[in-house]
Amino acid sequence: MIAPTVTNAQKIHISDIVDQAERAAQMVNQIRSRMLAPNANKNPPVFSLTQLASLCGIDKGQVAYRISKGDLPAGQLNDKGSRREFSLQEARVWVQQYRAAYLRPEGARAITLAVGNFKGGVSKTTTAMVMAQGLSLRGHKVLVVDADPQGSLTTLFGIMPDTEVSEEQTIAPLVYGDTTSIRPSIQSTYWDGIDLVAASASLFSAEFVLPSRQMKDPEFQFWDVLNLGLEDVRDDYDIIIIDTPPSLSYVTINAFMAADGLMVPLPPNALDFASSAQFWSLFSDLASNLVESAGISKTFDFIHVLLARVDSSDVASDVVRSWISATYAEKVLPVEIPKTAVTSSSSAEFGTVYDISRYDGSMKTYSRARDAYDRVNDLVEVSIRNSWMSQLA
Repeated sequence: MIAPTVTNAQKIHISDIVDQAERAAQMVNQIRSRMLAPNANKNPPVFSLTQLASLCGIDKGQVAYRISKGDLPAGQLNDKGSRREFSLQEARVWVQQYRAAYLRPEGARAITLAVGNFKGGVSKTTTAMVMAQGLSLRGHKVLVVDADPQGSLTTLFGIMPDTEVSEEQTIAPLVYGDTTSIRPSIQSTYWDGIDLVAASASLFSAEFVLPSRQMKDPEFQFWDVLNLGLEDVRDDYDIIIIDTPPSLSYVTINAFMAADGLMVPLPPNALDFASSAQFWSLFSDLASNLVESAGISKTFDFIHVLLARVDSSDVASDVVRSWISATYAEKVLPVEIPKTAVTSSSSAEFGTVYDISRYDGSMKTYSRARDAYDRVNDLVEVSIRNSWMSQLA
């Protein structure tokens, strides 16, 4: 057999890479324009009467009765006049009415949840997004902090990190010490009930700025910058979700130290399992060093490991699943996120299963994916409510 040959016609210069980067950015913008036509902005889903009733945990008859009373939003008939539809904002008003007992109790503060893993491609960002959306659909007010310089979570909100995010809209002012509150960086989003602190490539500088500040000022606590920055807004939100970079960076350390709970998405394959082992090893070493050198005492209310991107046709995943269960025991959530065409197509459209008002494909496939995420959010909400109760104890 003749070995294949590769011919290098010419050397590749930095200028060529710059051109390539520009072409890639242009392609992303073109794709977004097509996916989010006509105005290149994301729009929230609308809800049918049946869907609204499901969100509230009541039957359609009760919805019709409350509409007749006129004390809750009545929605609008669609263009064909065939069904009543409710906007996301209207739906959240209903949900907050019927789920009042599940909302943040008076005197409790926001619970902060960091989503992390050392490896990309494990659904970390998607998990952060669907938790924010799902918890907001349960009536909670959510702040999302994108701490990953790649800005993938920011992109899911329909915002292009490279062209539409200024440094002031990120956590960079906290990192540089220009402010002690994250409040000025917060912006509203297309999704009612979710605010965002965006990310852009400028956050890469945090990995140099934070250790530099530590060297100049021995009293400076590099690991506590984000935690202190969030303090000012913990009474304004029910839940704060932080998406972290796929590495144990200075920013990731800040996110973990600011968090009350951790969510670790983990696909059941050998490479991801090995990566997660490294994740815990490095973080435990770091935490131990902080305890010894700075006297830091850090506890978490909960840690959840979520089996994500589960391919039911992959026989080997059963073996890895047993490794995960033996290693993480009760930390493993009793629900799995399937790898389906729904999650793949919605990601390609800068969205998630919660962004879909009507699915054109198999409803069985859609329901399987949506039900899995709903179950995850149910379990996360239980952990959050337990944390609120411990605050008030």
